[in-house]
Amino acid sequence: MKEKIKTLEELQQITADLKSKGKKIVHCHGVFDLLHIGHIKHFEEAKTFGDVLVVTITPDEFVHKGPNRPAFTTSLRLEALVALESIDFVTANKWSNAVETIKILQPDIYCKGPDYKDHSDDVTGKINDEEEAVKSVGGEIKHTEDITFSSSNLLNKYGDIYNEPQKTFIQKVHKGRNIEEIKIMVDELKSLKVLVLGETIIDQYVFCEALGKSGKEPVLVLRDLNMEQYAGGAAAIARHLSDFCGTISLLSMLGEKKEHEQFIQDSLSANIEPYFIYKDESPTITKKRYVDYISKSKSLGVYSINDSQMNSENQNQLHAYLDDLIPKHDLVIVSDYGHGFISRETAEIISNQSVFISLNAQINAANIGYHTMNNYNDIDCAIINETELRHELRDRESSVEILMKQLSEILQAKSLVVTSGNGGAMFFDSEKNKYHHCPAFAAKIVDKIGAGDAMLALLSCALKGGFDADQSMFMGSLAAAQSVESIGNSIPVSKVQLLKTINHALK
Repeated sequence: MKEKIKTLEELQQITADLKSKGKKIVHCHGVFDLLHIGHIKHFEEAKTFGDVLVVTITPDEFVHKGPNRPAFTTSLRLEALVALESIDFVTANKWSNAVETIKILQPDIYCKGPDYKDHSDDVTGKINDEEEAVKSVGGEIKHTEDITFSSSNLLNKYGDIYNEPQKTFIQKVHKGRNIEEIKIMVDELKSLKVLVLGETIIDQYVFCEALGKSGKEPVLVLRDLNMEQYAGGAAAIARHLSDFCGTISLLSMLGEKKEHEQFIQDSLSANIEPYFIYKDESPTITKKRYVDYISKSKSLGVYSINDSQMNSENQNQLHAYLDDLIPKHDLVIVSDYGHGFISRETAEIISNQSVFISLNAQINAANIGYHTMNNYNDIDCAIINETELRHELRDRESSVEILMKQLSEILQAKSLVVTSGNGGAMFFDSEKNKYHHCPAFAAKIVDKIGAGDAMLALLSCALKGGFDADQSMFMGSLAAAQSVESIGNSIPVSKVQLLKTINHALK
């Protein structure tokens, strides 16, 4: 049976030869993560439309249907398909959709199931593109008519894709709104005008190979292999929003020599308008991390930074920007990294605004013991991790719930979110005196840096966009799960990927 498995290049030659002999080629494409009776009947009917049935599958790296998906690897899914008599050849795709593959194979018939007649379930928008590709090669679209099942629904129900806390939480989200309503609300976030305020940080990753101990000193020696850098800090938050919100302003701080400015500008999408303050006698903040290139574990961090407050001239410039920009936006997301950009006076100015204010004030190696959230008050939503919460209140022992209530009162925050890594996140609605717990959804963790920024970005937008606490937490948690799948802030949160995950979770 394994002789049915071909490379895409081999299959291109095979289909071309068969077509030259007058054979009609039928092409099916999908993930086919859990092969079931619906698929079998689909392939059997598809085969009746022509002479030769070829099936292509989406490879693992492009399957975004939730944690632990795909349940079966590319090779296992190929082996399952070739066991079916109706299928003549199979191959793994090279892209996230079938558009390019259709152009290569040039099928006479491109066959989809009956559930694809209505394209409303397609959050990617690629079904239309695939149909156009079929027409461009002179092919025809056909749909099978037999019974259908959802692999996602079956795996969600009978598999181990989601643990019990995740299943319970998803049910709560589902009871609040169905997937169609959520899609509409996500699309409506496009109308939001968002101001992101905070330090821009250049995240540099130096990938190294350990050579061993120095021959002369008790020092570990590393070979520098290559370096990658990404626009982090507030710039990363703006990038996470770019796929969701139509208008984004970034008000941030760079060094006086404007280091990395062009790199940062090039990293921003067209709908992000940057406004920079150039801090006197300071570099652009750079956080360099030395990383083992195989395990991706970090061995050392080196910061280029000046943590002192900006001088009066810089602060006056910042306050002038705030006076001009804040009234023009619906949502202000403040990410205060504690590196000298936002003074107590600036925090007071931000707190006194009537727009929706979302806040994160982070503790890190450079500011621990000195940085605090209590410069702010009358906040709509504040986000903090559990370590920062306990540090903020100098309390190791009390429950998270008690501490959340205390901090909410100090900040006069309408809502407070506390993240706890694998423990998920807790949402406290101070107006209703109600707690909401959201489990963590991250499954493939490559790098935790940037997860909080992704959570802050999407949760804030969701709350402002009218999502309830559970739905907003779901959005934020899925955004964080996306973020940790890649190094640093290399890849912003994808709207399509987020909607696909939500779509398959709620089936």
